[in-house]
Amino acid sequence: MKLDAWLARIEKLHPAEIELGLARINLVADRLQLLPLAGNVIVVAGTNGKGSTVALLDQLARAAGFSTAVYTSPHLLRFNERVRVNGKLADDESLCQAFAAIDQAREDIALTYFEYTTLAALIIFQQHQPDLTILEVGLGGRLDAVNIVDADVSIITSIGLDHTDWLGDTLEAIAVEKAGVRRANKPLLFAGDEMPAVIAELCLQDKVPLMRAGEQFGWHSGHLFWQHGDASARAQVECEAPVWLGEDNLASAVQALALLGLLNEDVISTVAANARVPGRSQHLQIDGITWVFDVGHNAEALSRFVERLPKISGKTVALVGMLADKPAQRALAPFVSLVSHWYLAALSGTRGQSAAQLRKALPDGPSARVDEFADVASAVSALRERLDQQDRVLVFGSFHTVAEAATALSISLE
Repeated sequence: MKLDAWLARIEKLHPAEIELGLARINLVADRLQLLPLAGNVIVVAGTNGKGSTVALLDQLARAAGFSTAVYTSPHLLRFNERVRVNGKLADDESLCQAFAAIDQAREDIALTYFEYTTLAALIIFQQHQPDLTILEVGLGGRLDAVNIVDADVSIITSIGLDHTDWLGDTLEAIAVEKAGVRRANKPLLFAGDEMPAVIAELCLQDKVPLMRAGEQFGWHSGHLFWQHGDASARAQVECEAPVWLGEDNLASAVQALALLGLLNEDVISTVAANARVPGRSQHLQIDGITWVFDVGHNAEALSRFVERLPKISGKTVALVGMLADKPAQRALAPFVSLVSHWYLAALSGTRGQSAAQLRKALPDGPSARVDEFADVASAVSALRERLDQQDRVLVFGSFHTVAEAATALSISLE
């Protein structure tokens, strides 16, 4: 079977899109003899900032001369984006071979889509034996498929209210789930500003060395600082701000690599200045007009997106589409004083939110024009006819929104 056929097949193998738990995937991983992984392993959990942190880890390690394997989710345009070795996307043939091996090994075990794809990534990584494997948690941490792998260093980027149906409706409850990636005697880095107290309690209980942003590592007055691997002294380098993927994300990536002996201080500034992730605060010029794409879909991520936008002389228009399980009113609030024209687009599928629902979620604020569209492509077509050269377009709210807009514009975000 070709890759598209495999993906269609594994989407239907399990009756639920999400079923948290490690028993099924652990059994199949054992049959395939996938664990433990070779080399060093970093697992990245958190509400926001995971993708940027993973990208910085990968690019810093490769710039220092180490081989890497990276697993992320979801993908933006192609499934292959989820599995990368030394910066290159896994090819269709390798993925199909991995899926075939999983299909044979699982026998009558029903795996979810994410479990299937996680195992496929591990099969491919086993074939390459990288110096460093970087795994991004899909949902939560404790019961996420990625958590079958023991990390040498774990990172929690931030804790926010998202996926509350699965993880709990308080920051403490969500923190317990995300802190499930911790391992005894292996460092856990917390990169956020405010850490729920339960994380420190769990680390103390399980003898997990906890390192916090602003204490052992972080960013201060134009300098990045971190602890050496033996924690005997603090190191620092001057680094020009703003860092496109976030000063906080850079600090945790540098600290994690330093702990593993995989950091070359000489490459930090160059990587910080040039590292990008498709669809994350991505600025592009299209027909002389600035378009900014961001896959952010919750209040914390979108507040950060707004804070890092430069001022312009023209008007800002927003093309937004969101999934129905996202807190649209809180997420859209930071844009109220900025956006003069809303292009609200419905997203298809059972999880998609309609344009009418988005209109109801728009918070009160300065009067702005609001138009509704049946899909992202229609919104793109309409707004392109009304733009002036000094205007700016913000496209955000979901991976689906950014991907569909890129397709409608016939552009590549890579």
